[in-house]
Amino acid sequence: MGLQTPYAKITGKGATGEGTTHFWRQRLTALANVPLTLFLVWLVTKLAGAERAEMIDLISNPLVAGLLALTIVSVFWHMALGMAVVIEDYIHAEGLKIVLIIANNFFALALAGLTLVAVLKLSFGV
Repeated sequence: MGLQTPYAKITGKGATGEGTTHFWRQRLTALANVPLTLFLVWLVTKLAGAERAEMIDLISNPLVAGLLALTIVSVFWHMALGMAVVIEDYIHAEGLKIVLIIANNFFALALAGLTLVAVLKLSFGV
């Protein structure tokens, strides 16, 4: 006998009502990050020591810019999910926990947005 209500057993949702959604999102972003990180390593090694014109030329390729944008979104989403787990596990004051989770989401969104703007500027040659 578990501590779940019959409804929770049927829907597979825990106390937060999210069930395994958070778990699967973190695993899927981790899985997506494997090839995207390999792409990022290739890109960084390719651009090491390159002039700005060479960098713009490579990043202006739609495939490269698209993969770079996907990498940014996936990495920052994965970061926000991971930090949320750390906050939920180690912060016990409910009010502080809510504030930190909101700050975590805004921080990840702001960094992802700024990084995407930088990639868009380079991809358009600005």
